[in-house]
Amino acid sequence: MTDREIAGATKELEGGDGEFFDEIADRYDLLNRILSLGLDGRWRRRTVEALKLEGGEQILDVATGTADLAIEIANRSPGVSVIGVDPSREMLAVGGRKVADAGLDDRIELERGDGQQLRFDDDRFHGCCIAFGIRNFPNRLQGLREMARVVRPGGTVAVLELSEPRKGVMAAMSRLYVRGVVPRLGALLSGSEQYRYLQESIAAFPPASQFEAMMAEAGFDDVVTHPLTFGVVNLFVGRVTT
Repeated sequence: MTDREIAGATKELEGGDGEFFDEIADRYDLLNRILSLGLDGRWRRRTVEALKLEGGEQILDVATGTADLAIEIANRSPGVSVIGVDPSREMLAVGGRKVADAGLDDRIELERGDGQQLRFDDDRFHGCCIAFGIRNFPNRLQGLREMARVVRPGGTVAVLELSEPRKGVMAAMSRLYVRGVVPRLGALLSGSEQYRYLQESIAAFPPASQFEAMMAEAGFDDVVTHPLTFGVVNLFVGRVTT
């Protein structure tokens, strides 16, 4: 995919009607387990831990997809409620069934929406998270500013995102896996081109230091990056200051 095609895909995914991933929604969870070598659950648990929930909070899960992270939050934090937002109807439909099966309808609410134009009032939530979604935003800074706007001062925002390690022993192996294996295996299992886009979007995501600076510009303080699994994934954690 060219840079123009990637930009168009991200506009369709986050800024439009979310049809980009609709056709693989029913296979999305299985594909993630296979392509992450089963590590995606561990990464989500680390994201929930970063929110430091005590009970009774309301959390916003942006780009919730099939609601894996929302369910993880509710399961690990009794008394916490979650609103999950995503532009894809089919992903939300799968997520809704999972929420119902888990008996969490009273604590998790899913709705369709654009992470760059959140409908919520200022200071609505105690915290916010997003897993594997921020790289799809056409305007990442705007998305981060929206998260900062809807979270109360002192609240935490956790951003989990795939990356390509740029140095170290895992860098070459990670690039080979992400650029060669992921799009081919994803296309084989799903029969779609979404996983070629996945490879391109990971490669285009900025280095951790640049994304930290973007979070600071969006209104976050005390931004820290936690590299996970040799830097294949980064967990960015920041605190809302105003």
